[in-house]
Amino acid sequence: MKAARVRFQRPFWFYLGPAFLVSVGYMDPGNWATSLEAGSRYGYALLWIVTLSSAIAVLMQVLAAKLGIATGMDLAQAMRARYSPLVARFLFVTAFLAMMATDLAEFMGVALALNLLFGIPLTWAVVLTVLDVLLILWLERFGFRWVEMVILAFVATIGMAYVLEIFFAHPALGAVAWNAFVPNGTVFESTTALFIAMGILGATVMPHNLYLHSAQVKTRTRNNPESKRRVFFWSVVDTVTALSAAWLVNGAILVMAAAVFHQNGLLVTEIDQAYLTLKPLLGQAAALTFAIALLASGISSSTTGTLAGQVVFEGFLNVRVRNVAALRLFVRLLTMAPALVAVWFSVRPVTLLVLSQVILSMQLPFSVIPLVLFTSDRRLMGGLANPPLLRALAWISTGVIVLLNLLLLAFAALGV
Repeated sequence: MKAARVRFQRPFWFYLGPAFLVSVGYMDPGNWATSLEAGSRYGYALLWIVTLSSAIAVLMQVLAAKLGIATGMDLAQAMRARYSPLVARFLFVTAFLAMMATDLAEFMGVALALNLLFGIPLTWAVVLTVLDVLLILWLERFGFRWVEMVILAFVATIGMAYVLEIFFAHPALGAVAWNAFVPNGTVFESTTALFIAMGILGATVMPHNLYLHSAQVKTRTRNNPESKRRVFFWSVVDTVTALSAAWLVNGAILVMAAAVFHQNGLLVTEIDQAYLTLKPLLGQAAALTFAIALLASGISSSTTGTLAGQVVFEGFLNVRVRNVAALRLFVRLLTMAPALVAVWFSVRPVTLLVLSQVILSMQLPFSVIPLVLFTSDRRLMGGLANPPLLRALAWISTGVIVLLNLLLLAFAALGV
C-alpha cells in the first residue's frame, strides 16, 4: 500500500507555480513609483522597509495557500460560507473595488510602457490592455499550466531586466547589503519619509493576491491528509521562492534609483520621468531595459488581476460561470473604465497610483483579518491550523499592516 502511494506521488515541480502567478502583484507598476521615489530621495536608507514588506507578504501568502489546501475553499468562498449574506455582500463589494483600484496602477503601467516604447497615445494604450484577456483564453486551451509558465516568463523578464539595470548602475554593494537588513531612523525623520515607507508597506499585501493564491493551490490538492501536508510543504517552498524574487526586483528598483538618481541629486516621482532620465545618465540600453521590464510587469500583473476578479465573482456569488470569456472581458472593461476616464481628463499617472493605494488601504483589513481568523480555527483547518507562534506572528503582521494603512489613509485625507 505504501509502495503504491509512492509510485503515484507527484514530482515536486508539479506543486510549483501558484505563488509565481501571484508574485507579479508584488512587482506591479504600483510598487515602482514608491520604490523609485524612495531610492531617489533617500538613497538606500529605506531598503530595509522593502525587506520587511516582503517578509510580511510571504507570511500572508502562505496563510492564503494554507486556507485553500486545508478547506478546499478559496478566500472568497470561505467568506461566503462563514459570514451572513449581508456581510458577504459587503465584503464582495469591497473586494471588487480593490480589484478596480489595483488595475488602475496596472493599466497605467502598461499604457506608459507602450507610450514610451512605441509612442502610442495613453488612451489607446489603455484600451490595448484588453488583449491580455485574449492571451489567457488562448493559453488555457492548452491547460492552465501554460498560463503559469507565461507569467513565469514575464517574471523572469523583469528579473533579468533589473540584473542589467544594476549592472549599468554600479551600486555600492556594501551599503546595499547593510541597508537591506539593518533598520535605521530615516523613516522617522520627516513626514515625507514616513509617508513613502507606509506607501511601500501599504502596497505589500494586495487583496487580489490572497484571493487568487487561495484558489490556485486547489489545483494541486487531493482530499487526504497526507496529500494536503505534501502540497502545503511545497506551497511554502513555492511562496518563499517566488516572493524572494519579487523582493529582489523591488529592492533592485530602489537600489537603481539610489545609485543613479540620488547620487546625481535628482528626485524622481514619475515612472516616465525615470525612463527619460535614464537615457542621458546610463544610455539608451538602460532606458529601453527599464521600459521593457515595465511592460512585462504591467501585462503580467493585469492578467493575474483579471483572474483574481473571476475568483472573487464566482466565490462570493456561488456561481460557476459558463461563459468565462464574457466574464473576464466584462471584469476587464469594468476595471478599465476609471483608468480611461483619468487619461481623458489628463490626470497624472502618479496621482492614479496614490489613489489606488488609498483605496486598497481601505479594503485591506477586510481581507487580512478574516484570513488570519480562518487559518487559526482548528475546526475549519484541522491539522493545518496555525500553531501559537505562527498565529502570534500573523496577528502582529496584521496589526502592522492595518495600522500603517490607516495612517496612510489619514495622511492622504489630511493632505500631509
